[in-house]
Amino acid sequence: MKKAMFFVALASALGFNTAQAVELNWKGDVRYRYESGMKDDNDSATDDHSRDRHRMRVRLGVYPWINEELSAGLQVSTGGDGLETTSRNETFDDLFKADQVYFNEAFIDYHPTFFKGDVNLLLGKRDVSRTLIVEKDLVWDSDLTFEGATLQYGKDGEGKEKDGISGAVGYYAIDENNMSSTVREQDPYLIAATVSYKGDVSDFSYRVGTGYYNFVHLENLDVQGSSDKPSRAQLATGKDFDVVEFFGSLGGDITETLPWKLYGQYAFNTAAHNSSEKLNILNSERDAYLLGLQIGNAKAPGQWLLSGEYVSIERDSVAPITDSDRNGGSFTNLEGFKLSAVYHVVQNMTLGLTYYNFDWKDKALVSSVADRDDRQHLLQADVVVKF
Repeated sequence: MKKAMFFVALASALGFNTAQAVELNWKGDVRYRYESGMKDDNDSATDDHSRDRHRMRVRLGVYPWINEELSAGLQVSTGGDGLETTSRNETFDDLFKADQVYFNEAFIDYHPTFFKGDVNLLLGKRDVSRTLIVEKDLVWDSDLTFEGATLQYGKDGEGKEKDGISGAVGYYAIDENNMSSTVREQDPYLIAATVSYKGDVSDFSYRVGTGYYNFVHLENLDVQGSSDKPSRAQLATGKDFDVVEFFGSLGGDITETLPWKLYGQYAFNTAAHNSSEKLNILNSERDAYLLGLQIGNAKAPGQWLLSGEYVSIERDSVAPITDSDRNGGSFTNLEGFKLSAVYHVVQNMTLGLTYYNFDWKDKALVSSVADRDDRQHLLQADVVVKF
């Protein structure tokens, strides 16, 4: 009841009323996950053991369509302790205490009719895949929500790409650097630009695209006393990321109800080592790629999906805001594969199983000699309900 009153008050504050017939468009999902991770350390003197967790992710949002030129979005979600950039999971570990809820999305979408719905100006905090053009999670974790301003072309009101050319360019604040007597106020921020083309040829559908992501003033990121994950020091200290990405997919149909898709990403950090601000970059560790195959889509009851991916990420290739489930939470310097299966049980409910098998990409870069032989195994079993 309190949440309903909150949204009514918000609508009133923004000037909505029943006479305007605002279409609210409620959406949400609940995911229950059992997760078991094991580190195989190849040491006969040490017993391998698993870490088993029960976790929940809940997201609830309202996306009002105000008029032909204006819409908005507001979503709350779980988020554990609120310190993880790349996860919205709540682990069951606190003696049945009430869980915290956070604002995960809050944005304005202005789409002037002059451009016939092809142009969107986004202001605020929004899901990364609906903000930029994203293939998979080589560069950006799927739980990320960017904060800033975005100009889109060729995307609809829900952030889905239309056929033909699509593009997005944006400015996203990373931190606010309070000016002091010794440091100029140069706030860390991200400039991102992506463009893609989506079409069909013969019986195949395809998409090709590229992106550029420039992290600016990372040297001014406050790294003191922070327990953020990934750590601010891991992102900023002696590093810089000017990442160029190429991505694409090709798909078709095995049968009328069984599609297939082959997809891939390649990313390269153009920032190179120098003796001052970028002293911790290794020029030989700046490439990353992902290759995957998907069969099925599990969109309707009785349908299923199978997928497999191979991923290789060198230490300084992408910013450590990529998928955190790989290699025990190590964001970069990793290689391995991911296997997934999903079955659509009843309308709006799916069962999923995912297995990760990852190792270090360059063992010599692991500071602990004892950890260099570690191989990480992770199994996730999911029940997801969307509404």
